[in-house]
Amino acid sequence: MLAETALAELRALFGTQMSIAPAVLAAHGQSESLVTAGLPDAVVFPTTTDQVAALAKWSSQHRVPLIGWGAGTSLEGHALALHGGVVVDFRDMAAVLEVRPEDRLVRVEPGITREVLNHELRSTGLMFPVDPGANASIGGMAATRASGTTAVRYGTMRDNVRGLTVVLADGRVIRTGTGAPKSAAGYDLTALFVGSEGTLGLITELTLRLHGQPEAVMTAVAAFPGVAQAVDCVIATMQMGLTPARIEFLDVETVAACNAFSGLSLPLAPQLLVEFHGHPDGVAEDTRRFRDIAEGFGADGLQWAERQEDRTRLWAARHSAYRAILASRPGAKAVVTDVCVPISRLSQAVDETRADIAGSGIPGPILGHVGDGNFHAILLVRPGDAAEFATAKTLAARMADRALRLGGTITGEHGVGFGKLGHMEAEHGAGWDVMATLKRALDPLGLMNPGKVIPGRTGDGPA
Repeated sequence: MLAETALAELRALFGTQMSIAPAVLAAHGQSESLVTAGLPDAVVFPTTTDQVAALAKWSSQHRVPLIGWGAGTSLEGHALALHGGVVVDFRDMAAVLEVRPEDRLVRVEPGITREVLNHELRSTGLMFPVDPGANASIGGMAATRASGTTAVRYGTMRDNVRGLTVVLADGRVIRTGTGAPKSAAGYDLTALFVGSEGTLGLITELTLRLHGQPEAVMTAVAAFPGVAQAVDCVIATMQMGLTPARIEFLDVETVAACNAFSGLSLPLAPQLLVEFHGHPDGVAEDTRRFRDIAEGFGADGLQWAERQEDRTRLWAARHSAYRAILASRPGAKAVVTDVCVPISRLSQAVDETRADIAGSGIPGPILGHVGDGNFHAILLVRPGDAAEFATAKTLAARMADRALRLGGTITGEHGVGFGKLGHMEAEHGAGWDVMATLKRALDPLGLMNPGKVIPGRTGDGPA
């Protein structure tokens, strides 16, 4: 609980932009998954970088943690207050500050969501392509180095953030990057903060790389006789040099859930959803080549969606897959996994994961952005069932260990938060100590989102 003196100073700084109302604290103490923690002591809603800088100085003076909050869609507890403190909700910093079409750049505040941003860009012929599925905030996407369905063609947030404004733990404001397409001037501080999950500073402005809206778009849905054929088709597609904008895998359980939830009628078989962007002639050639590859792996009756309304319906169903899977076991909660492996090991990783889940006794539909080796199992457990929760955690741990054994990573896009701290040393070894050193250098009091990425209240590094 905040001391009265600290609380009075916080009120003086933010006035009605601060709340300690129980309902507001509760809304900022929830997670999209089973990862849980306590409530913050207060929530503030800044409107300027200067306000965030003043807050950081107040935090340092009173030794109060600060936790950034975007849309609250994170799955590993990134925005939860493990040690109390103040949640910094960026909902009121959600403006497009500048569009530079000739440079394919846009400057935005962190609270704007990707859907709103693309709506604002619609008249420019440009788009921001990173699509994590949820309508996440751009600041949160940068903080977690998000990717999603389009990363296979357009890259992740790492590839699409050109520069940042960041408030450091002591209240200093720094600007990283430039408007130039490249730079060799010193350390890449933009890359350091993208993916740091708010543990090194609070992002208050972003310069993003934009892409042209494609002239032609074609989406295909392909049903396969088995999971192995679908996954091997993905591997062959990528090895043949095709560049789909999206290539998504749904297993039979996921297809059944999406059919029921979104009113689809896809065959009850493993499916690939593939989308190609580009010039009409190039898209036509890519779709022809993909059809040949898919048929070689036993795909039957490819369905093509060229009209925008048909494509929108399919991708809306894919983006609703998480909710659809939850609805397939009424009342269930999810342990959401997220691993990424080299594309050559994808089939093995999926096969071994399916075998594990089949022997576990709990449902675990599999889906993912398999074009870049990233897939998820949504492990469904009954609330309060300790045995099922333990089983799900064991399955998730085995998936992480398997990804490392196959040369991959414990998280392709969801990030670490505090849900995956236990696997960080296995992935990074002595590199985790280096991360702790960076944390201490930039946040010596351990006040920026403590307990995430680097364990501990004071950021002292791996225990």
